[in-house]
Amino acid sequence: MASDPTPRTGVADTAIDSVSVLSEDSRRRMFTFIRRARRAVTRDEAAASVGISRKLAAFHLDKLVDAGLLRARYETPGGIRKVGRQPKVYEPTDVQITVSIPDRRHELLADLLLDAVLTEGADENAAQAAVRTAEQRGQQMGEEARDETRPGRLGPERGLTACERLLEQYGYEPVRETPTQLRLRNCPFHPLAEKAPDLVCGMNLAFLGGYLNGLQVNGVQAILAPQRGECCVRLGPSE
Repeated sequence: MASDPTPRTGVADTAIDSVSVLSEDSRRRMFTFIRRARRAVTRDEAAASVGISRKLAAFHLDKLVDAGLLRARYETPGGIRKVGRQPKVYEPTDVQITVSIPDRRHELLADLLLDAVLTEGADENAAQAAVRTAEQRGQQMGEEARDETRPGRLGPERGLTACERLLEQYGYEPVRETPTQLRLRNCPFHPLAEKAPDLVCGMNLAFLGGYLNGLQVNGVQAILAPQRGECCVRLGPSE
């Protein structure tokens, strides 16, 4: 089971940079032309598609390559070998651009629900399977983070600091209210949480609780504390 369908380290910044690159009209039209071509495209073809010079097209194409939207290589179109240097050709990468402010993680929620459907047991209903799946995913991610960072014993303060990395990546916008309490200013599953609060908030609570367990944070628990405009879960001292 994949721990994260779309890791977010630097992804938000990359997406914003990509959108910025595509704000130029000729560049965006060339990118669209290359994506629809379904084959490697030469500079001359790209230039002709928007009616600009080959030199200017090269400048824009290199910007798209730098942004990770295109990849370039040298190849003879049609596979026919000719004498001399092969022309540079461009084709789209597999990158997907999603920009949302505030951050939303609907793909994570969908992935958890799909796992729940595929693994639902005879002794549980769909909602119970979804909560179980969310807790298991959080536990797995916490264990992976612990194996990667090897933080040693984690008390409340150090434990919350260790949690902030995941919370930032997933768009929770954590704010440290006290040394042992984190408030989450953003709900990454909004507005779906408003449509089905019992289900989505229950999954969210289980996911974050599982992460705390996997990371082996002592003295901290995930609790439901709904507040309009914020995440329904807070991380605070264990009772």
